[in-house]
Amino acid sequence: MLITGTVIADPETVIDDGAVVIEGSTITAVGKADALLSEHPDHERRAFDIVAPGLVGGHVHSVQSLGRGIADDDELLDWLFEAVLPMEAAMDAEATRAAAELGYLECLESGTTTVVDHLSVNHAAEAFEAAIETGIRGRLGKVLMDKESPDGLLESTDAGLAETEALIGEYHGAADGRIRYAVTPRFAVTCTEACLRGCREIADRYDGVAIHTHASENKDEIATVEEATGKRNVHWLDEVGLTGPDVTLAHCVHTDESERDILAETDTVVTHCPSSNMKLASGIAPIHDYLERGITVALGNDGPPCNNTLDPFTEMRQASLLGKVDARDPTRLPAETVLAMATINGARAAGFDRIGRLEAGYEADLIGLTTEKTRATPLHDPLSHLVYAAHGDDVVFTMVAGTVRYDGGEHVGIDADAVRERATRHAERVVEAAGIETAGR
Repeated sequence: MLITGTVIADPETVIDDGAVVIEGSTITAVGKADALLSEHPDHERRAFDIVAPGLVGGHVHSVQSLGRGIADDDELLDWLFEAVLPMEAAMDAEATRAAAELGYLECLESGTTTVVDHLSVNHAAEAFEAAIETGIRGRLGKVLMDKESPDGLLESTDAGLAETEALIGEYHGAADGRIRYAVTPRFAVTCTEACLRGCREIADRYDGVAIHTHASENKDEIATVEEATGKRNVHWLDEVGLTGPDVTLAHCVHTDESERDILAETDTVVTHCPSSNMKLASGIAPIHDYLERGITVALGNDGPPCNNTLDPFTEMRQASLLGKVDARDPTRLPAETVLAMATINGARAAGFDRIGRLEAGYEADLIGLTTEKTRATPLHDPLSHLVYAAHGDDVVFTMVAGTVRYDGGEHVGIDADAVRERATRHAERVVEAAGIETAGR
């Protein structure tokens, strides 16, 4: 295939009248359209207004998709322990499969081609199967919770770690390497020291397996960890082995100087979730400071109950604006930096070497956008438009590993209407079973 348009190859490279050439699952050339069209006359041709790398959701909760809107306007720990975790505990295998499918379809249709997905304690295999079926690229992990957890989610340390290893054997490297594993403790509040140390031991045993967890999202969480361990969150995670270049920590809103030093020294990745942090009033993460220290910062939506969307364009805009107002400096977190967070840095968070930019030799993960909407007129700067004005519903084409997954408003190879119907049906059943009161009931 040969795809033409204004090509935003990376945050520093915009090619007017550009083209991307794809052979199998790989990009083989990027450049001016005229030259590449003449060199590849037999390729199938597609044209879009803007062509960009697929975006990376550096922290999502696909299986929380059934809980969109169930716990608005709550404090984080109340939100988690009174609504979201009871919902997860009530989810059976069918509900988990429907939730993951729904989440992945939302990602694909709004421009996210890769996710770092924090699943749940139960039925994680269903999400792996959904990722394989829908065609998204992802690093997924079963959640581990072996203390201070609701019935239905609390499990023994040994059982959780054993299932983790079984899932690694089954799914790490599946779908021609499109699916990879992250060992995924929920967070330090709900995991024993033995569990956290066990996570590091497992990650070290298997080539290419990473670690993904939450850290320092909320002041109450930090106080709870400090009371139990005598250490601030990042210090505690570092002591038990959960820092390093193979670790992605979601949020990191409240860190002190010494913790930021640890993040930089250990080359730990941070995923910034601005909409979630604002909605839960967790605070403003010190993203500019992280970037100045050389810490890799990716972007994530978090989960539908605390966002309430998986639109990655929302997170790019929010990240930039929040960073500017926090510093009272409009030059902070410019469009180029934020796009890098959503692409190149996201690739690092997900642990895939050859995604995040449109370049020969990279995986053919890309999106096509329309600029026919009124808010795209006039279009002085395509990169600015992508970060500050575009929405997920501007995406009209999504390709992952050279395979078209979304085209002209339709998902390819999966019945999206059936997925939405199943998800709605299971959501009603699960929310009722969990005893959660919603505005509509």
